[in-house]
Amino acid sequence: MSLYLGVDAGGSKTHAVICDKQGNILGKGESGNGNHQIDREHAARNIEEACKTALQEAGTAKEDINFAYFGLAGADREADYEILRPMIAALGFPKHAIACDTIIGMRAGTSRPYGAALICGTGFNSAARNRRGEELQYGGFGFMYGDGHAGGSGFAKLAFRAVIREWDERGPATLLTPLVLEQMGYTSVEPMYEDVLYGNTKVPPSLVKTLFQAAEAGDGVAIRILETEGEELANAVCTLIRRLDMKDDAFDIVYIGSVLNRPNSSILTDAIERIVAIRAPHASCVRLTSDPVSGALLCAMDADGHIIDAATEAKLKAFTFEQVTTA
Repeated sequence: MSLYLGVDAGGSKTHAVICDKQGNILGKGESGNGNHQIDREHAARNIEEACKTALQEAGTAKEDINFAYFGLAGADREADYEILRPMIAALGFPKHAIACDTIIGMRAGTSRPYGAALICGTGFNSAARNRRGEELQYGGFGFMYGDGHAGGSGFAKLAFRAVIREWDERGPATLLTPLVLEQMGYTSVEPMYEDVLYGNTKVPPSLVKTLFQAAEAGDGVAIRILETEGEELANAVCTLIRRLDMKDDAFDIVYIGSVLNRPNSSILTDAIERIVAIRAPHASCVRLTSDPVSGALLCAMDADGHIIDAATEAKLKAFTFEQVTTA
């Protein structure tokens, strides 16, 4: 029987799942942080623990796994892979591969083994894989390293900044001012400004919701922020697409993360799609609705040369980690 292992290892949790070639889930395991950038020893131990639990639940051994695919947060640069290759090889799966977790999120959102993805949740990332299996990614390191301000914390700071600029008369009036004051529990800007300045309080990431609320109400400042950041998100993914020679191909760009998948995100996503329509006219932007670990399982099958039929793909994409395991 052909068996596949998929692993989704992030900063707060690690999920490992085993399935057969028909997409039936046979075992799963869960543990904590799997990002070596946070804690290398804990990440290695947690990934091993999740895989061990999945194997035990499936009643199988490492040697019986046709292919194991690891989607790893923190798999960003060659320096990371120099750490991760021996770490994952030490687990003992005969055939395996590793990639950044953005790639498995992409695969979970498309029916093709290639495509692109944009992550915009707490932070930002983008990645793409072409038909030849070549992969590139941007992001995750912050504004100084070329990223925009996208991501929940960045959007929150832009909302706060707009309020300060109205208050000190460097910027236009904005609905963000009363909304941010209310959200942060102040009645005027100056004490809020000073408390943040002197470290008595911090700009809450929840201001991202306030930014979208103001834009939805027609506030010009909030709308411009979202449009500008949407254009920068599009620039990131479209540049990867160009570098991988994908601009004339048909594929999906998968939206991943709470910010892109908000019900009122259309101002942001419309800005992305205006740029995509010009620079990658055959690409389609889609929302991720499946558990990313299903993308790791699909990547494992792809890497093993297994032809995935529509029924198997649908079964895997319907899986969520909280489901009861069935043989």
